[in-house]
Amino acid sequence: MGQDLRNWDPEDKTFWDSKGKSIANRNLWISIPSLLCGFAVWLYWGIITVQMLNLGFPFDKSELFTLASIAGLTGATLRIPSTFFIRIAGGRNTIFFTTALLMIPAIGTGFALTDPDTPLWQFQILAFLSGIGGGNFASSMSNISFFFPKRMQGYSLGMNAGLGNFGVTTMQILVPLAMTMGIFGGEAMILQNTSGTLIGKIPAGSETYIQNAGFIWLVFLVPLAFLGWFGMNNIRDEHVSPDIGNPISTFAIITFMLIIGLVTAAAGLWLMLPTDVGGSGFNVSKWLVLPVVIAATVLLLKMIPGQVGQNLTRQYRIFGNKHTWAMTIIYTMTFGSFIGYSAAFALAIKVIFGFQHIVVDGVLTHDTVNPNGPSALMFAWMGPFIGALIRPLGGMISDKMGGAKVTQIISVVMVASALGVAYFMQQAYASATPEDYFIPFLILFLILFTATGIGNGSTFRTIAVVFDKEQAGPVLGWTSAVAAYGAFIIPKVLGEQIKLATPELALYGFAAFYMLCIIINWWFYLRKNAYVQNP
Repeated sequence: MGQDLRNWDPEDKTFWDSKGKSIANRNLWISIPSLLCGFAVWLYWGIITVQMLNLGFPFDKSELFTLASIAGLTGATLRIPSTFFIRIAGGRNTIFFTTALLMIPAIGTGFALTDPDTPLWQFQILAFLSGIGGGNFASSMSNISFFFPKRMQGYSLGMNAGLGNFGVTTMQILVPLAMTMGIFGGEAMILQNTSGTLIGKIPAGSETYIQNAGFIWLVFLVPLAFLGWFGMNNIRDEHVSPDIGNPISTFAIITFMLIIGLVTAAAGLWLMLPTDVGGSGFNVSKWLVLPVVIAATVLLLKMIPGQVGQNLTRQYRIFGNKHTWAMTIIYTMTFGSFIGYSAAFALAIKVIFGFQHIVVDGVLTHDTVNPNGPSALMFAWMGPFIGALIRPLGGMISDKMGGAKVTQIISVVMVASALGVAYFMQQAYASATPEDYFIPFLILFLILFTATGIGNGSTFRTIAVVFDKEQAGPVLGWTSAVAAYGAFIIPKVLGEQIKLATPELALYGFAAFYMLCIIINWWFYLRKNAYVQNP
């Protein structure tokens, strides 16, 4: 265990049955919980901000939505360098180091939350650093793709991504429970508004330990770092990681590449954000900034001198393949929606259904607490749970039916569900009793999450079939990087539209994008003369 592997050939059945399968599965089952913690640390701001609202932290709702958006943008941007870590640094080195780095935002978040007077900029920095967990997905998926034969790509990638995605659900269940106990010491805070956990509401006036939202992850991250180092492997074959150096040098390379992603993400955030939350005040459109951030990250990485730059030049060949761009758009529909809705779901429930929407002096107001509103922390875990649970099934179904066909079916479901969610959001946000619309809203959102989960598995199956063994790993990382911007776009757009009192417009826009993806998927993979027939 922990040694480098050479002459790795999972397509050779004799090799696979004799020793390949056991080694591949060991790496998979260490990769999964490491990725799970990455998702948890990346997206825990969706739960933390709800509790900050319940505790009366002195921030506006729009400022709290900004924290989730910052983490989303950073995590997506860091997936770009992470896409190329495996060839440059090796799988074992990469998973160990990037998992260990998660301890920095986890510890920092815990300490910052002990004081309600902690300034917003400190939370913004911690949300910024928690994006490291989002970046880990690209390297993790790229790494696992090399261990398994093509016939098992739907299963292996579905298991790694699907169970890794359980980090969202695990976080949404574990964090509210951990906040009820003083297990890490520190002062308790008193709830000003009703909160909740998986098992029920917690009334105002109760004690809570919000700092545990950060500290609890150290319980898992410390042993996982050891498991990664002693239990995983680097594959040293030509098509995977042929020229990696010693561990210290690979950690330095990873750090430098991450810093490039952090710098471009910071520049993008500064251009977009208003001055009252630390931005430039230029309010440059996100639709202009995001392509610039992506392009700048790609170009700066390529300018790294020496062996690293040469390696990246070789891997950048994926950008000359038209399927890279088709699958990037399609995967943004599935994973981008899953991760974006996961980041925004809890706070959306709180803001839309936790307040009464009443006309005062001819103006519709949204500031009166709704005593009959549902607890966001009781329900927010359901969507990500279903989406993650069904993802491996989506991969296995696609192994039998073909990935593109499955993707087409779920795309239609996503359009219909998004339109339904939009309707009930519109009704609720104009009602003094928004809870009347919560059940249909929740059911349709759960259907939407289900469709994204199945589609996550089907799109990875398509990628594994369309691309050769050298390009498949980088393409998996690249598509997941772009798709991860959903964790920025969806909270940002939803927050903007809620501020304008038109949350339904966000869902209408997402439904229109899903329609575009239906057309692209049909053109590339399902029409009579498709480039590749139903891969």
